[in-house]
Amino acid sequence: MMTHMMEFIKGLPLLNGLQFYNGIFLLRDPLVLLLIPIAIGLFILRLRNTFVPAVRFSTSELLVDLPATFKTTASRYMVILRILAVMLLIVALARPQKRLEETTVETKGIDIALAVDLSTSMFAEDFSYKGKRQNRLDAVKAVVRDFIRSRNGDRIAMVAFAARAYTASPLTTDYNYLLENLNRIYIGMLEDGTAIGNGLAAALNRIKDTKAQSKVVILLTDGRNNMGTISPMTAAEAARAENIRVYTIGAGSKGPVPYPVKDPLGNIVYQNVEIDVDDDTLTDIARLTGGQYYRATDFASLKKVYAEIDKLEKTRFEEKRFFEYKEYFHYFLMAALMLLLLETVLKTTVLRRIP
Repeated sequence: MMTHMMEFIKGLPLLNGLQFYNGIFLLRDPLVLLLIPIAIGLFILRLRNTFVPAVRFSTSELLVDLPATFKTTASRYMVILRILAVMLLIVALARPQKRLEETTVETKGIDIALAVDLSTSMFAEDFSYKGKRQNRLDAVKAVVRDFIRSRNGDRIAMVAFAARAYTASPLTTDYNYLLENLNRIYIGMLEDGTAIGNGLAAALNRIKDTKAQSKVVILLTDGRNNMGTISPMTAAEAARAENIRVYTIGAGSKGPVPYPVKDPLGNIVYQNVEIDVDDDTLTDIARLTGGQYYRATDFASLKKVYAEIDKLEKTRFEEKRFFEYKEYFHYFLMAALMLLLLETVLKTTVLRRIP
């Protein structure tokens, strides 16, 4: 135990992490140490307010010249054992740890940025999934979930856009985190509109500076560019300059589609509405960047994009996943209990006070 204690003594000057031997000393909850001066102050206050002599004398002049014995001196400073025990308990609560190892995983994949349209036209219910009619966004989410779960090593970022663009997830291989953020995006979280150029530009920014040999943007929309400060073709030129392929998907059926609206009584009714997809611009974006345009009227159409992506060249890269830690709080806890036990034994034996 003394060896471990010496390791921590070397690390005490820097509570937020200090390199030593083959690991790093740190405290999981360093703010707990603020309890130490509070505890010491309470001990001092209690001693001042509760000190009562065991035997009362009318005068103490006869005892002034008496020499102090070991027992009287030890009894006076017994409180130090309790203070040290409390300090050790507080350090144990701060959870001292030693970082043992950083796990690095080598993977091989491509960098992908998903750009998903969140304009209100995505409420149109012209998709069917497992025999149930769904709006376009819910259908897209179902397919994207399957796509993410089938990835192995690809790094994926996600951007949502309507009247402006929003980064839903940075580039990551943490697919659970990605799926959580996919579930969080919804129609209405952004101002309504369709800023295809801004959405594409935001997706490019997520992957343009990475070292991957293959970089892909999958842009899905069901309308025409009518908002934003960047035109779709300007963003496409930037993608070509960065050697990033853009696969564009026009989501939705041609012709009138069922669209939910509220009647005067607040009930949901459906009207057939024409929603115009800009096939020409989406085709030009894909052609300019070396990608491909798909008109997705069902799930099979969407999955064709992912089959193309799997054919691209993979890039090897290393990613740090997690650290392993060794807990040391129990050493401080044991030391605190030993001090409390020592105080109890001394007070009930050699340092026992009478009466």
